Amino acid sequence: MISRKTKYALKALINLAGQPTDEPVLISELARQEQIPRKFLEAILLSLKNVGVLQSKIGKGGGYFLAKEPRNISIGNIVKVLEGGYSPLQCLNDNISPECDECNEPSSCGIRLVMSDVLMAISSVLETTTLADMIERSDNAKRANLKIMDFSI
Repeated sequence: MISRKTKYALKALINLAGQPTDEPVLISELARQEQIPRKFLEAILLSLKNVGVLQSKIGKGGGYFLAKEPRNISIGNIVKVLEGGYSPLQCLNDNISPECDECNEPSSCGIRLVMSDVLMAISSVLETTTLADMIERSDNAKRANLKIMDFSI
């Protein structure tokens, strides 16, 4: 499960993707529009700026804006930055030792083997899905929801 921090980051990125690139958005405005606590949003945006997803401009007319095109921002990268990865088991996390307290032999642990498949499936989706893909899917779903079916005879 992704945290609220990651959900807020994705909401903010979707919002920023809809803005003209030459018009930075103030944190206060972004927080108000997306109903995200301002201080929490500041920390999130700073994390995304530090990894090159966002840029900021200081002073009058300042704020945050995307550093890359939405089609060049993978959802997997955002999740990794904010969650530290998306491994279902600690022993599968790249940042942690593959040893596990619960099993003696990781190479034959059934839990680890199955969760490794789960991790590959999650990775496949998150690493190949971009911010632009997420926005497009949402827009398509909104359009589909607006269609009114007429079954009159």
